[in-house]
Amino acid sequence: MADRLKIGITCYPSLGGSGVVATELGKLLAEKGHQVHFITHSMPFRLGKFQKNIYYHEVEVNDYYVFRYPPYDLSLASKMAQVAKMQQLDILHVHYAVPHAICAFLAKQMIGDQLKVVTTLHGTDITVLAQDESLSDIIRLGINQSDAVTAVSEDLIRETRSLLAIDKPIDLTYNFVDKRVYYPRDVTGMRHDFASSNEKILMHISNFRPVKRVSDVVEVFAKVSAAMPAKLLLVGEGPDLPKVQCKIRELGLEDRVHFLGKQDDVAQVISLADILLLPSEKESFGLVALEAMACGVPTVGSNAGGIPELVTHGETGFLAPIGDTELMAQYCITMLSNEALYKRFSQACLDRSRFRFCNDLITQEYENIYYRVLGKEAPAERVLCE
Repeated sequence: MADRLKIGITCYPSLGGSGVVATELGKLLAEKGHQVHFITHSMPFRLGKFQKNIYYHEVEVNDYYVFRYPPYDLSLASKMAQVAKMQQLDILHVHYAVPHAICAFLAKQMIGDQLKVVTTLHGTDITVLAQDESLSDIIRLGINQSDAVTAVSEDLIRETRSLLAIDKPIDLTYNFVDKRVYYPRDVTGMRHDFASSNEKILMHISNFRPVKRVSDVVEVFAKVSAAMPAKLLLVGEGPDLPKVQCKIRELGLEDRVHFLGKQDDVAQVISLADILLLPSEKESFGLVALEAMACGVPTVGSNAGGIPELVTHGETGFLAPIGDTELMAQYCITMLSNEALYKRFSQACLDRSRFRFCNDLITQEYENIYYRVLGKEAPAERVLCE
């Protein structure tokens, strides 16, 4: 079809919010008839089985003996150019400014201006890397040389402008979840494996880095479990896990906490929870809170970064100042001790996720950006989010 595009996507293919969103976006674009080419160093973990209109191109790094470090960035740029030329790509959509936007810029220099580059900022490339003076100039170059730039929250847009003095337009395109995958699951049988019928379940899912403040999760849970029967499920792994395990032992909570490790089927796992805890110091968006919301699970977390754009305080959850574990615990107790209130919050979560963060809506927003940078008129489509 004449209005269908050939799109290259580069992302970090391992576990992580940006890789999840990039891969799911590619799958949704392919469903709509676009030809999607993933250009990454390994198979994106959410890609899996063969799917129509999706192709995978592996970046192989030349480990020539004169190189002290294998030149991944140059290999990626070369592969991007090779795939773009061979497949006649219209768009390279890269997730993260470094190194992907720079690699796409180099590929465009090899191919020509007919190849357009769209860069999506997810957070760490700005909130951490852009604060490093040795990297800020090259991040700025990658952003300024992109034909379009998107960011996953208004907060991230503000921070990008402030840190890098960027004045070019940045499109707000929120993260999304596929409503066919994320919905409340019947997990009655599974729930009995972790908690008795009178116990509430609190959950935290992350990579257990310091910025996630997982020790705060344990403190909140300790206060909640002192007020009512409850269990805590910790999902994921990371550098702070040993410290968290020590804290749990110190507080004598070992018999009330379950470690589930990394889990692929997040929708199934998150449906076990009554509340998601997200006390992060910084979140550009907070994808896990949206995944919980789509399963009807309210979030109690910190009023940080892009979280307030996702979690509506007093409607789909509660937000407190960073580190205020006392207030977060009180919010949990308030919801969990009032069944009518909890049901109202749960329904509001479902409604907000289905309408504001609908996968069909966000996919169309990206498509409109693609057609805009190509100077084409986007096909008229009616998006129904329900």
